[in-house]
Amino acid sequence: MTAAVASLGAALGITGALGLSGASASSAVPARLGGVTDSSSIVVPFGSAERPDASDGASGPATSATATTQMPRELVVPDVLAVIPTGIPAADVAKIRKLSGVRGVLTVSGGAIKIGGKPANVIGVSPGQFRSWTPVVAAGDQAIWTALSHGQFVAAHAAQRTLGAGSGGLAKGRPYRVTAARQTQLTFGGATGLGIPGVDAVVNATVAARLGLVKDLAVLINAPADNLTSLVSKVRAVTGAGSQVVSLQPTTTTKPGQLPVATSVPSGRPTTYLQLYQESAARYCPRLSWTVLAAIGEVESGDGANEGPSSAGALGPMQFMPSTWKEWGIDGFGDTGTPNIMNPFDAVPSAAEMLCADGAAQGGSSLQSAIFAYNHADWYVSEVLAIAREYATGA
Repeated sequence: MTAAVASLGAALGITGALGLSGASASSAVPARLGGVTDSSSIVVPFGSAERPDASDGASGPATSATATTQMPRELVVPDVLAVIPTGIPAADVAKIRKLSGVRGVLTVSGGAIKIGGKPANVIGVSPGQFRSWTPVVAAGDQAIWTALSHGQFVAAHAAQRTLGAGSGGLAKGRPYRVTAARQTQLTFGGATGLGIPGVDAVVNATVAARLGLVKDLAVLINAPADNLTSLVSKVRAVTGAGSQVVSLQPTTTTKPGQLPVATSVPSGRPTTYLQLYQESAARYCPRLSWTVLAAIGEVESGDGANEGPSSAGALGPMQFMPSTWKEWGIDGFGDTGTPNIMNPFDAVPSAAEMLCADGAAQGGSSLQSAIFAYNHADWYVSEVLAIAREYATGA
């Protein structure tokens, strides 16, 4: 666990009776992948213009309307967490949303409670919104979201083991006494990776209000293309001295490590970004991990959600400069005609070929150099490799 993530427990602990304290922290690593949930439940097709549908969800990244019937169109990961003991004013949330690099924000209620007599950090959320902010495996687990929307509580895997009586941990389907500002009985709906170290359990917003949790205790911030050290300072300037603001991502260059490589190439045309990244890597740069393409696609455009032009003039889901596109743009997956910088079926394969030419398939320092060549910034290399590793945990 990185120092930034480890400090999350301290950030929550200082809030005392109003905040989250005194419970075991989950060490689940967040994972993200825009437009997909997991390899067995992919529901997001490309739109009529051969690019993913965009959503104008209130929190930035797209969210499902209900927890029980719809999968999120885009999955994101919280990059920064801000906690204010008395709750974050709406005006401050609006200011954070307008900060450079911020793509989405989500406020959550929270508090330190007891489950079955044991202390736990719990947050209260709208399931349809929070689902988009959870790791790949969690977002794809329909049973978890059905349970949450029905008023049950869901625990992180580590908390499931420590909060229950005996060696078996919490038992799914069993009611437990929950003590907060008010006491009630809640049924345990299951365990999953919540993706926020320091949070043991989650309930829906209605249950949170019934328990008396602090409304808008914390705000989760998604800013995959920003320098997170700088963003933490900017958020703290908004939230004030009484707040705690921490980065949930590594702040030093991340070594590539072992990343998954797709070895088989399906004959069909990709229908989601997950398949597109996997098949583009396998077809156009064998031995390049598809997670690297996925991470670049997330940082550059949020998997097609923001196709530019950027302030520098970059365009499309992989944010090519037009001059670079003239050199590297190709027709992908059997397309013919002039390569289209806005078409993901051309843009993602083109990115794979360019990365391959720069040595990405060799891994190690060559992969780092290839990512640096894509965008000349050390923080960019760190961010892409960190996100790629997160994708790998949910592969």
